[in-house]
Amino acid sequence: MSLYDDAVLVLKSYEDQQQLRQAYLEHLEAHPDGMWKACGDGHITASALVIDPARGRVLLTLHKKLRMWLQMGGHCEPMDASLEAAALREATEESGVAGLTLLPGGPVRLDRHPIPAPCHWHFDVQYAVLAPQDAEHAISEESLDVRWFAYDEVPEVADESVVRLLEATRARL
Repeated sequence: MSLYDDAVLVLKSYEDQQQLRQAYLEHLEAHPDGMWKACGDGHITASALVIDPARGRVLLTLHKKLRMWLQMGGHCEPMDASLEAAALREATEESGVAGLTLLPGGPVRLDRHPIPAPCHWHFDVQYAVLAPQDAEHAISEESLDVRWFAYDEVPEVADESVVRLLEATRARL
């Protein structure tokens, strides 16, 4: 199965945010290249919130280009077998944490946001990953910093999309 086919199946089985989910599916139907960064009208991205429920905290990255505290994530790559695999790869690369595991149940949220030209939109499929108890993180080339934040600190440092992702993730735990 191709990554495109996986994305369509994942989105069709996602039961929340029905209007936004439909917009994602329509985008993919109109753009066979809609999984890839080269698609100028926008493309699917995969992200993951790194969470440590035992300690009530999340690991966020200070994005180098955007200078915002965000969950880990980014563009799908041809080697990714699925959206889950892309989200897990991005979370591992950007956090430096080994042994992350996906929170069961598929995507936690969808978040479509505008990005600077030449592209127009990121259609982000957001997952959550559980950090192992002894998780050690590292700063990647894409980050200015990587830091743990208590749940109640997230609204003070991150935008509403990250806060909504955290709330949805905590509801699923």
